[in-house]
Amino acid sequence: QVQLVESGGGMAQVGESLKLSCAATGRTISMYTMGWFRQAPGKEREFVGCTSFSDSPLYAESVKGRFTISRDNAKNTVYLQMNTLKPEDTAIYYCAANPRGVWASKEKEYDYWGRGTQVTVSS
Repeated sequence: QVQLVESGGGMAQVGESLKLSCAATGRTISMYTMGWFRQAPGKEREFVGCTSFSDSPLYAESVKGRFTISRDNAKNTVYLQMNTLKPEDTAIYYCAANPRGVWASKEKEYDYWGRGTQVTVSS
């Protein structure tokens, strides 16, 4: 079992940055694909990006060029750096883990989920 805990959410102004963290316990996630998803009010949860152990990160078009996923295997932690934030980035952000180690952009491909952290961007 893998437990995931997100942190770093909060409020930001348009154009500002936030960095989310996802700390994993229970197992080493260095070989896992780690994904970020988000759910805005009244909308379905959507893919933000993912990083596998062997490939470059994959991003949704809506965040490409603004968001960056990285990982620190020594800390068993994955990060989501969010720059140039927009009001439409407002959502609950979830971290997820896929033990199969390949790119995964669908929710059903992830076995473990965190509880999420709220990000609110205001103008």
